[in-house]
Amino acid sequence: MDESKKGNGVLSLVGTPIGNLEDITERALRVLREADLIVAEDTRHTLKLLMHFGIQPKRLESCFEHNEKARTGMILRVMGEGKNVALVTDAGMPGISDPGSEVVRAAVAEGFTVSPVPGPTAMASALAASGLPTARFRFEGFLPAKGGDRRKVLLGLKSEEVTLIFYEGPHRLKECLKDLLDVLGSRRAVVARELTKMHEEFVRGNLQELFDRYAEAEVLGEITIVVEGAEKVDRSGPERWLGVSIEDQLQILMREQGLPKTEAVKAVAKLRDLPREVVYEIAKDIKHPREGAGS
Repeated sequence: MDESKKGNGVLSLVGTPIGNLEDITERALRVLREADLIVAEDTRHTLKLLMHFGIQPKRLESCFEHNEKARTGMILRVMGEGKNVALVTDAGMPGISDPGSEVVRAAVAEGFTVSPVPGPTAMASALAASGLPTARFRFEGFLPAKGGDRRKVLLGLKSEEVTLIFYEGPHRLKECLKDLLDVLGSRRAVVARELTKMHEEFVRGNLQELFDRYAEAEVLGEITIVVEGAEKVDRSGPERWLGVSIEDQLQILMREQGLPKTEAVKAVAKLRDLPREVVYEIAKDIKHPREGAGS
């Protein structure tokens, strides 16, 4: 059910080009032209974009990392007056590793309509062209600046079997690749730089090769790093049951796999290399999930 406040303004999240200005959509240009207020991460940057397309903003205000909280109240008041607000960042979609998420949360909480105006994102663009698996992925944005904190986050991602995506600045690329290599091992990876711009670059290899390449190189531009996920682990063998009691294992096999109790006993005895009688003694008092369900 749509609980948005009727008669109030709309907050439009307008995606802007991440490099090539030709990537802006006709809808984005229309929304920017019609907006009563454009809220921008950097008003100087956004004004250049607007002027390029001949758009004279009715009102242009800043909303960046350090003033987003203060600006949120003003934006809600403007929408409460029935005026439409367009929120943009310097590049890409607002709120995706950029300011905007706090404004969106407040607008949603107050019942205002929040409408996305889709545009390019470096994350999706890099992933699509990476050559790595795209069906499942995890976007982490910018890793912590401090090495210890960065490695701690990476340790938590080490066993993830999905493709990993990170943003990084050119000044920290070497350190980031070193930590990725040390923690994750030399997996396949891609460094995507200056996406959609004149000097767009995709460098593919494993993390060792990428670290060697950028160890001494001077790097410019914004960077997206795409890393292959961990190798899939066969979770059907004994390692799946480490730390699981025999009783719980029996219940899982009966509930999830639908095994009769006798078959579950046989499977557990084999997996644990135990006498079947020992496992049966434990299973005697366990009620099968299907018992009493008419089956």
